[in-house]
Amino acid sequence: MSFNIALSGLNAAQKDLDVTSNNIANVNTIGFKESRAEFADVYAASLLAGGKTKVGDGAITSEVAQQFSQGSIQFTQNSLDLAITGNGFFATVPGIDSLEKSYTRSGQFKLNADNFVVNSAGGHLLGFQVNQDGSSSSVSITTAQPIRIPTASGAPQISTEVDLRMNLPAGDSYITGGPAGFDSTDPLTYNHSTSVTIYDSLGDSHIMTYYFVKDNPNAVTGPPAVAAKPNEWVVFAAVDGIDINIEEAGSPALADGRQATKGSLNGGRLVFDSAGDFISITPSTGFTTVPFSAASAPLLGNGAAGSQTITIDFNLDTAGPNPNEPTQFASNFEVTSLSQDGLAVGRLTGIDIGSDGLIRATYSNGTSQPLSRIALVNFANEQGLTQVGGTSWKESLISGDGLAGEAGSGTFGLINSSALEQANVNLTTELIDLISAQRNFQANSRALEVDNQLNQTILQIR
Repeated sequence: MSFNIALSGLNAAQKDLDVTSNNIANVNTIGFKESRAEFADVYAASLLAGGKTKVGDGAITSEVAQQFSQGSIQFTQNSLDLAITGNGFFATVPGIDSLEKSYTRSGQFKLNADNFVVNSAGGHLLGFQVNQDGSSSSVSITTAQPIRIPTASGAPQISTEVDLRMNLPAGDSYITGGPAGFDSTDPLTYNHSTSVTIYDSLGDSHIMTYYFVKDNPNAVTGPPAVAAKPNEWVVFAAVDGIDINIEEAGSPALADGRQATKGSLNGGRLVFDSAGDFISITPSTGFTTVPFSAASAPLLGNGAAGSQTITIDFNLDTAGPNPNEPTQFASNFEVTSLSQDGLAVGRLTGIDIGSDGLIRATYSNGTSQPLSRIALVNFANEQGLTQVGGTSWKESLISGDGLAGEAGSGTFGLINSSALEQANVNLTTELIDLISAQRNFQANSRALEVDNQLNQTILQIR
């Protein structure tokens, strides 16, 4: 009996050494969770045996329990390196059509040849589908799908409006010949100009230029008679160096001659009062241009829409003076706002992963698009998970069903991008445990040796 007791002690000590050695071996394994060997005594007695004199039957390994405490966070330069601070596991599947899920705390992810986010074992990271505003459409693990970073470029956006605000110098001189003599190729025929880049329906860029010509401040008796216009400016426009008409908003062409014209070229008019504040605009419904129509410019050769219209927004406030309206003060020509709502074709420049797991793609045209939200999974009994290697686990009857959710909600932890969770192994503690296990092994070996000596002594009695 004593041989068996000492042997069980040896086996327990050996198991303790194995577990401790495994912890030490994985001290640099990302996402690794240390194990602890848990032992129990063996005691067996029959109904007729003397309970008060019964000796135990040794020790047995009851469980090798993993410890899911938080590991230290190590920061990296790879945005696809992910670490969970708090509760939760990443969910992965071996293939895009597979339902066999594994769970891991190791966040060393990368892109495969098909631009899916995978780990070193080829497991595809699962995420929830999101709406355009970034909200998750569902947080069920059954609807989670492998995350893919799109290779397509960001779609272009056609320009439809130009926001333009400026100050026109009140002291500018009238150019002889006035607006009727305007020539976009001759800087001596206009007072000031400014340009903005616009985009057609295919994302191709074009330069749209606005020219400002001060009207005659003196009356002309004629013929024809012309009234004095000391605080009025005429605006002309051109795209890619080709003059285009400024038309009345909502109309294909102007039917009246309210604007100053140069031949068949229509311009718009801005009127200010003696204090430099904006009064009115002609046409009264606003400025609209059709930059690529056959009447105003050559047809596009790239297949883009030729019916594109662009509204020039001066941010006019009909209720009274507005600091964002154009002004005519005694200062230099100054453009205070010049922007448009179009976008060029964009290429993928990077991805951004928030602490809530939302993945956004950023493009070279300044836009961003939500792609997916990383799914996290919790279990009622983490220690009941079945270890499958590769710092991965699978759910079992003991662990309970996985509960999926978003990072930062409920009991789920936060996700750190460009970071990795190190193994939760304390090397100093493990080395002390290793010494303790070694001493335990030696003590049980000595007990086995003593039992052997006693048996030899008995066998030698004559």
